[in-house]
Amino acid sequence: QVQLVESGGGLVQAGDSLRLSCAFSGRTFSTYAMGWFRQAPGKEREFVAATSRTGTKIYTADPVKGRFTISRDNAKNTVYLQMNSLKPEDTAIYYCAAKPTMGISLHTTPGDYDYWGQGTQVTVSS
Repeated sequence: QVQLVESGGGLVQAGDSLRLSCAFSGRTFSTYAMGWFRQAPGKEREFVAATSRTGTKIYTADPVKGRFTISRDNAKNTVYLQMNSLKPEDTAIYYCAAKPTMGISLHTTPGDYDYWGQGTQVTVSS
């Protein structure tokens, strides 16, 4: 069974940076496409970024493009989300998600993913 554990969230000020990590276990990490999503209070879960299973393809949502970067280290079974120039509107619970695949596709829809972590809170004060 796949397990995902996020870490790295916290309370920061606008303009600061954070790096989220998601540790993957239970299966072969390199056969899973990975994604980051976020959910703010009263809002739907929102796509943030995705990476193919090899890390050769990545895609970042427009609201965070140029500020957030997704990456993965298949040797460490970990996917990262580097978040720079944080804004108050980035405040949310951030979730990582995994989808088994043998291709190099990207996935931006929550329903595409099979496994989810418990989330890590990111709060950005103004």
